[in-house]
Amino acid sequence: MLWFLSCVALLIGGYFIYGAFVEKVFGVKESRKTPAHTQQDGVDYVPLPTHKVYLIQLLNIAGVGPIFGPIMGALYGPAAMLWIVLGCIFAGAVHDYFSGMLSVRNNGASVPTIVGKYLGNGAKHFMNLFAIVLLLLVGVVFVSAPAGMLTNLINDNTGLAVGMGTMVALVFAYYLVATIVPVDKIIGRLYPFFGALLIFMSVGLISAIALSPEHSLLGDYTVSQMFTNMNPNDMPLWPALFITIACGAISGFHATQSPLMARCVENEKNGRFVFYGAMIGEGVIALIWCALALSYFGSVESLAAAVSNGGPGAVVYEASFGLLGVFGGILAFLGVVILPITSGDTAFRSSRLILAEYFGVEQKSIKKRLMIALPLFAIGGVLTQVDFGIIWRYFGFANQLTAVMMLWTASAYLAKENKFHWISTVPALFMSTVVTTFILNDPTQGFGLPLPLSTAAGVIVAITAAYLVVGVLGKQPIVEGDEVNA
Repeated sequence: MLWFLSCVALLIGGYFIYGAFVEKVFGVKESRKTPAHTQQDGVDYVPLPTHKVYLIQLLNIAGVGPIFGPIMGALYGPAAMLWIVLGCIFAGAVHDYFSGMLSVRNNGASVPTIVGKYLGNGAKHFMNLFAIVLLLLVGVVFVSAPAGMLTNLINDNTGLAVGMGTMVALVFAYYLVATIVPVDKIIGRLYPFFGALLIFMSVGLISAIALSPEHSLLGDYTVSQMFTNMNPNDMPLWPALFITIACGAISGFHATQSPLMARCVENEKNGRFVFYGAMIGEGVIALIWCALALSYFGSVESLAAAVSNGGPGAVVYEASFGLLGVFGGILAFLGVVILPITSGDTAFRSSRLILAEYFGVEQKSIKKRLMIALPLFAIGGVLTQVDFGIIWRYFGFANQLTAVMMLWTASAYLAKENKFHWISTVPALFMSTVVTTFILNDPTQGFGLPLPLSTAAGVIVAITAAYLVVGVLGKQPIVEGDEVNA
């Protein structure tokens, strides 16, 4: 219990202390009008109350990642919670803050445009392609995952026999509608209710296990085990843990989502609460599920057996109903299902906006929105036929590489502005090493090279990137007319 509460306290303290420092380095301008006002169009640029923007941002970024990832990460033991805390405060929340605020400063621009502005046109073209691929992978993952969970929920508790294909079609239909209608019509109205379910799920489950006479909230683990790798399959922490737990620590997918709310923020002073704060909120969710996975099953060996019998989705199902009964379990399980749905719809929405921005297609007309959205959904439909495990595997690497690009973009901006760039450069160095080491070492996705050689190459790549971004690009002036200097 003390370990869990300490981790939560550190996250909250990180928001108030380190978050305030990051905000000061960036330098908000409360008198400066945001894109929600200067480019209001009634579709994507719509001023929304801060509490709504926060809830939408939290639900946009929190798909199955901060649940499935921490469950898989829990196989390494309570030490996984250290990465959630440190990664969230010093990497993920910094990443999310700059992806949101640089969008605010650049007329609500999407991540490829922001990357291109500070890292060059080559990086922009790469990110346009890479972001669309990532978002399609996310969209497909967040169709398959909730459709599967909903199918099991309905069939197990109603006596009906709903097919997986039917549920996939229903989820796709909702995504299409949510992608093309104005942001305040569905997302702005339903997400606060969804947020209430999410809060119930998080607080209800962790309270239930803390009060349960049959389970102990991390009470069966010793102090030394809190800092050791307990993986029953002898999997090394480095670098796999930092890919396995992405959402909840740092996730490049968030960089594609933050511009959606950058178009709705009413004042720059709200940025720390909306962007940095939403990431802290996701970190708490990740801590809850990591602790639940470790505590409900009693040991990493029992957790590994549960995962092998049905994946992390089965762990969610068993813990929800086991701790809260049928009614509470249904509500808690729905709270989990909502997370991928509220990220899946905005993944397709982000794809539409990125393509519209790249090709210069206005989005006030619903015909123009459909012209871009329909081909995206056709491709997504084809990808749903690919094995879920393959899609998820490549999503993890693509996700963290996107985070690396966004962190280096923040460093380039800060260096150009003669500000303290180390707040983004240090996590960028670390994550560059992680991503490079992983792709060189991993035998299924990468090249299967020895771990020491892969790590050495990762360090070299990270240092080289730092020199090019901070030492070269960071010394070049920002182009004239940059909105950041307005």
